[in-house]
Amino acid sequence: MSRKEVLLGVVPTRRDLSGEFFCNSNVALERKRQVEAKLSQMGIAYINIDFLNEEGIIRNGLDAEKTAAYLREKGVDALFMPHLNFGCEDAVAKVGKLLNKPLLLWGPRDGAPDAAGNRCTDSQCGLFATGKVLNQFGVPFTYMTNCRVEDEVFDRVLNNFLAASLVVKSFYGMRIGQFGVRPETFWSVKCNERQLLERFGIEVVPITMLEVEAMYKEAISNREVLKERVRYYKDNFDVRIEEEYLYRTAAMYTAISHWAKEYKIDGIASSCWEPMRQIAGISSCFTFAELTDAGLPVACEMDIHGAISSCMAQAASGWKQTSFLADITARHPDNDNAELFWHCGNFPRSVAGKDHKAAISASFDEGRPSVGKFELDKGTVTICRFDGSADDYQLLSARGKVVEGPVTTGTYGWIEFEDWPAIEHRVVTGPYIHHCAGIYADIAPVLYEACRYIPGLHADPMQPDAAQIEKFLK
Repeated sequence: MSRKEVLLGVVPTRRDLSGEFFCNSNVALERKRQVEAKLSQMGIAYINIDFLNEEGIIRNGLDAEKTAAYLREKGVDALFMPHLNFGCEDAVAKVGKLLNKPLLLWGPRDGAPDAAGNRCTDSQCGLFATGKVLNQFGVPFTYMTNCRVEDEVFDRVLNNFLAASLVVKSFYGMRIGQFGVRPETFWSVKCNERQLLERFGIEVVPITMLEVEAMYKEAISNREVLKERVRYYKDNFDVRIEEEYLYRTAAMYTAISHWAKEYKIDGIASSCWEPMRQIAGISSCFTFAELTDAGLPVACEMDIHGAISSCMAQAASGWKQTSFLADITARHPDNDNAELFWHCGNFPRSVAGKDHKAAISASFDEGRPSVGKFELDKGTVTICRFDGSADDYQLLSARGKVVEGPVTTGTYGWIEFEDWPAIEHRVVTGPYIHHCAGIYADIAPVLYEACRYIPGLHADPMQPDAAQIEKFLK
């Protein structure tokens, strides 16, 4: 599977006891069939453990090692462990410990006792036992409320879990390209590269501006190759700059995207002021926007944590939605709960309002081409920020909606929240800064759940808060 997909390992379990209390294996097999049919119906990629025995069900802790080895070989990214009756708690805990992947614990809701009052599954009872043993083993897990496969909560929690698992997969081993150095005055974007690597396996891959310049010169020398992208700009944007600058923009896009592909880069943090302008005589904002729209999030002003935030936001949407990196800039003049989310011109076209054509224009400050110019589309967005201070890393999230507000420069949108002053105070008191990623997706529950599986990263959900998210997931 690619880094933008999740493969689920399905490990059904039943207690293997003699006697008449537990039903025969046919009941467990029918429950297993129902679960796998539901997963197929939902379009979920999964691997089962049919290799293990005639049932494809783990019944003994002694089978944990061979089960974990098999799933590791298959490259699973997450585990789903349905309890088909009481279940085998030591087997579940051992597999979870050996694989160290996000783990979803669930059992189908039991039917009513028969006419004589007999019960033969008691799956929920076994879930209580397994939860205790997972805690004893130090295995983090997600619990889905005991329900039927056709219940709405099954789809909701499973989809949220899979999205969170994709965030975890995308987060560990992330490679962030670093173009140049931070602006001298931007102390707020400093980060601990060594700590990111040691704690989270996040690699910062540096490249000098001299190397960027060489790549750009090679790209601009072959104008024939750039014609198609220049045509794309003309067809899809309100172009307010000269054609020569479109070719320079296309060359910068081509150079950076080729480098990122060669070095397997997930996101980029870059110098975007004078160094980039000296290379091509253009602003880099629009280029960064187009790269972000192509699935390579780029953060300006050397904001490495901003690039990580953007990658996490896009992963939380299943890499189906594009993020935008914004300055948290100013309060709305009339709406106490709305705030200006703005930047010079680096928002991708896919988030532009549909009632007008996004423009490629000149920068607001010194009139240098090429930057985006448009207002965000109306709709619900989630903002998020990965950041840290000292040894503490947190992930802020809040949900709002884009509303009307005064016209301003660059790319921008006025976003209204349930309680903006509360968010404002949280951002100022830290460990956050004035940059955040935004995305048109309701990802707060996904990010909250992902943090369960990233030791050293604490979820900081604002609106909705932790209690609201827990209620939604239950």
